[in-house]
Amino acid sequence: MSLTALALNCTLKTSDKSPSSTDHMLRLMLGDLAKFGVESAVIRVADYNIKPGVSSDEGPGDDWPEIRRRIMEADILVLGTPIWLGQPSSICKRVLERMDAFLGETDDQGRMPSYPRVALVAVVGNEDGAHHVSAELFQALNDVGFTIPASAVCYWVGEAMQAKDFKDLPQTPEAIVSTSAMAARNAVHLARFLKENQYPGG
Repeated sequence: MSLTALALNCTLKTSDKSPSSTDHMLRLMLGDLAKFGVESAVIRVADYNIKPGVSSDEGPGDDWPEIRRRIMEADILVLGTPIWLGQPSSICKRVLERMDAFLGETDDQGRMPSYPRVALVAVVGNEDGAHHVSAELFQALNDVGFTIPASAVCYWVGEAMQAKDFKDLPQTPEAIVSTSAMAARNAVHLARFLKENQYPGG
């Protein structure tokens, strides 16, 4: 069974800025998904005009409808964010706000369009907060209809008040390598199941 994944990199940096540690983490996780034959793509959300709002289309100039289309075409969503002020990035929060529209876009059996899709989370930062951020994202993603597999987050945080970034590590720590591999295995297992066994409607 073929599966696809879409990663949303919610770094505050556009593609023409310096490299992103969030992208580095996402590439690790997508590499592990690729070992199971999952084809993937990455969107750097900061490159797009995602208007504020909670609908699927906020009018002229809004780039969200195209990103939404690509989310709906994927079996697995990987939502990646840096930690800023102990929180997910503002761009990540904007993405979640726009997916709030799924609540009102149910089919005739009450299922949101995100129901057959699995979500993973990637978090990077130089301070503590990865558990807090992943908890926020898990709750939000579940609210808008995604299914969260076991061990669905891979994160790295450096020492407090230090400047080292994940992308600058000379070698990826073994704990992160093994966690990413486990997240990929679990996501693929669940996505395959949901692709053949849609949630029952009401």
